[in-house]
Amino acid sequence: MKDRDEREPVALRKDKNGKALVLSDDFKALWDRIKYKTTYRVQFDNAKLIAACIDALNKAPGIPKARLQWRKADISIGKGGVLTTETKNGAATVVMDETDIELPDVLTELQDRTQLTRRTLVKVLTECERLEDFRRNPQLFIDQTAELINACKRSALVDGILYRKLGDDSYWAQELFQEEELTGYLKNMLRDTAKSIYEHVVWDSPTERDFADALEKDQDVLLYVKLPGWFKVPTPLGTYNPDWAVLVNKDGTQRLYFVVETKGSLFDQDLRVKEAAKIACGKAHFNALASGENPAKYAVATKWGDVLSRAS
Repeated sequence: MKDRDEREPVALRKDKNGKALVLSDDFKALWDRIKYKTTYRVQFDNAKLIAACIDALNKAPGIPKARLQWRKADISIGKGGVLTTETKNGAATVVMDETDIELPDVLTELQDRTQLTRRTLVKVLTECERLEDFRRNPQLFIDQTAELINACKRSALVDGILYRKLGDDSYWAQELFQEEELTGYLKNMLRDTAKSIYEHVVWDSPTERDFADALEKDQDVLLYVKLPGWFKVPTPLGTYNPDWAVLVNKDGTQRLYFVVETKGSLFDQDLRVKEAAKIACGKAHFNALASGENPAKYAVATKWGDVLSRAS
């Protein structure tokens, strides 16, 4: 829950001459390296997807037999309505016999949830070693199978994705920073910044707060921006909004440009599958823009020091 009264607009920061920092030559140099839009296509290997789905199903945890839980209660009707009171010894769990379970149409269920063809699903189900689990507990089998297949689909889409720049006339305009209002809550702001293009940084997590604080304290950082929500990269899994764009003047001689995604953990198992896939798409997008002299580098990190150590 957040207090609406604590919400306030965040203004663009100005230099000593009263000019918005977003209009400076330094920010333009950074923005020109990351502003362009892309489109993508996917090279999809159906045989590889089927093999991945079969392998994922075979490695999945075992599925227990279906259980039926029932409870007894006394019911009374009074002026207050219907009242129920659970009776003593009135609850039990029964393990269902496989012969008592009516098997649903597994192909139709999985086709609706995964959008794969029936032919593909038949191949996955007949070549995996888990059909006994379907007979044992149909609903749990369908739920688990659909989740694993969709995870394999996401990986397959990302593995085969290719981005290309749309053209020099298709980009996020620098003027959007002045046209689109940024707002935030007082308790989620790093206030009175010196290097952000905004007067305050609106952060979404302690990791982002600490990252912005490290940028402020690094004497080599010229300026940075927490990228607004309208800056979106298209992916097959929905749009992706990277976290930061940073300009560094290393030792006063070498300029470095970064787009950074900050995460509390870099371990794959700690990142949700869909989130990790979007990050992979973001990396492919910025790689497609990495042409010309001194392009922006894309990085995923938990703290600012990690970004610099990899760049050196």
